[in-house]
Amino acid sequence: MLRGDARCGQGEDLGADDPLDAAQQRRVRAVLALGGVPQSDLPDGVQQVRLRLLERTASGREAPRDVSAWAAVVASNLAMDWHRAKRRRERLGERLAALHEPVHPSGEETSLLSLAVARGLDELPAAQRQVLVLRFFADLPVRDIAGQLGVPEGTVKSRLHTAVRALRERLHEDEVV
Repeated sequence: MLRGDARCGQGEDLGADDPLDAAQQRRVRAVLALGGVPQSDLPDGVQQVRLRLLERTASGREAPRDVSAWAAVVASNLAMDWHRAKRRRERLGERLAALHEPVHPSGEETSLLSLAVARGLDELPAAQRQVLVLRFFADLPVRDIAGQLGVPEGTVKSRLHTAVRALRERLHEDEVV
């Protein structure tokens, strides 16, 4: 489901107050369907486009010059949002499933992994190693790390991303994981 906060029945007609005419609604449905949104979520998508147009008007901004084109762009963005949300739900499901699968590596495997991680950490630049240690070993949130280091949160996130990717590549190269 795209968002259920502005739900309208599939065949429901809003009448003269509807900011989208029938042709625009069909176009929005087509863009959503071509974007991979399931049929069951298309009415919610049309409602979201309608809601955003009404919010735009209510906030005092002028209506778009070409409502059809604007609605198609918004529908395309909604389709992308739908896919992102689907991927997030799938990843969450995978993580939850992994929590139910007990993994108990042997003592030797744990030692090898620990050594490989330590070696990988040693090879990282100091700034990347620092944020990795603070985030994953000290279990600090990004905001606290940024405050302690005196850098923006975006910098911490960027360093974390780069460090994790480099460490992961190193562990794969060494065939540890």
